[in-house]
Amino acid sequence: MPELPEIETIVRGLAPVLQARRIAAVAVRDRRLRTRIARDFAESLTGRRIVGVRRHGKFMLVALDDGHVWLVHLGMSGRLTLGRPGRPDMPHDHVVLRLDDGRLLTYNDPRRFGRLAVVAGDAVAGETVAGLDALSERLTADFLHARSRRHRRTTVKALLMDQREIAGLGNIYVNEILFQAGVRPRRRAGRLTRDDCARLVTATRAVLDGAIARGGSSISDYRDGFERFGSYQSEHQVYDRAGEPCRRCGTAIRACVIAGRSSFYCPRCQR
Repeated sequence: MPELPEIETIVRGLAPVLQARRIAAVAVRDRRLRTRIARDFAESLTGRRIVGVRRHGKFMLVALDDGHVWLVHLGMSGRLTLGRPGRPDMPHDHVVLRLDDGRLLTYNDPRRFGRLAVVAGDAVAGETVAGLDALSERLTADFLHARSRRHRRTTVKALLMDQREIAGLGNIYVNEILFQAGVRPRRRAGRLTRDDCARLVTATRAVLDGAIARGGSSISDYRDGFERFGSYQSEHQVYDRAGEPCRRCGTAIRACVIAGRSSFYCPRCQR
């Protein structure tokens, strides 16, 4: 958390507000994130004008007028929110940007697993090491089937969560995608048929689009760029519902651990 739907929600909300704004000042209050904030971070942003805001996978990419990109990864508990001038400081406010209209863009991260960096535009791919975006039109059944042949012994859940292959999916939404596609999380990728892959691709788009429409899932720390909660958590079919009845067939949802992550599935609806 946050995953693709949460980052997409933040980008769609902040992009029209940040477009063409100049960054007037940057205060770095604590550099100790998972990847330490560079000492020239504030200098690299100060005075720059924002020319675009987009997302790739779980990364928010803010294009600057000098050709560099401000890379934002929220990790497990990061929040990037726009506030009024004079907004009071909060615990875990690690970086605060003041825009030319006086508003404050604040990065808050209790667990410090996020990443903030300014990189050259042509270095973004190498810095993110992110594969094909999960909402890309290039994510097809043939693409996924080919990847499954490369990772035959990997579980299908681990394959979908591998950011080097498909960027943006995490534990919450992969559980939901596998349920909608009728595929168990422990199944080996090498056993996926092209029909399985077609259902997984269809489910990926349906689940992600549905989550974005509801502003993402607010389970613990997540808020959007204006401190608003998402509501897709009420639509979860299996995630964190172990022991509860499946909303489709009534069978109790089961839980297991795959690669150190909790996994949830319906033993009747998923094969």
